[in-house]
Amino acid sequence: MQIEGTDFAVVFVTDYPRAVEFYGGTLGLGDVRDYGKVPGGEFETGNLTLTVLDAAAVGREFAPSGHPIAFRVDDVEAARAELEAAGVEFLGETMDSGVCLQAPFKDPDGNVLILHRRYAPR
Repeated sequence: MQIEGTDFAVVFVTDYPRAVEFYGGTLGLGDVRDYGKVPGGEFETGNLTLTVLDAAAVGREFAPSGHPIAFRVDDVEAARAELEAAGVEFLGETMDSGVCLQAPFKDPDGNVLILHRRYAPR
């Protein structure tokens, strides 16, 4: 077996319509494909599909994920300012690891997400 890549990551939520507004509207992840049969759908990030699902609708007990999904952006501070203007609260100051900038925040259900930009060569 050889793994070729990662196709999608699942984000469980408690209120799918609210999640559509956040992921599609606030974050600007257009191209949503709504499943219709269950409250869920897919959002494209450029290199990874986010499958956003109402946890209860698929028999899962909801608990917010503490395993962040990092969204690569061109300018972390500009993206942060845009989200803050939309009412998104960040989890502290933007962090500089020495190779990248990271600004963690949460979606409306408490799932941790990160604005990220690597500035050092790999």
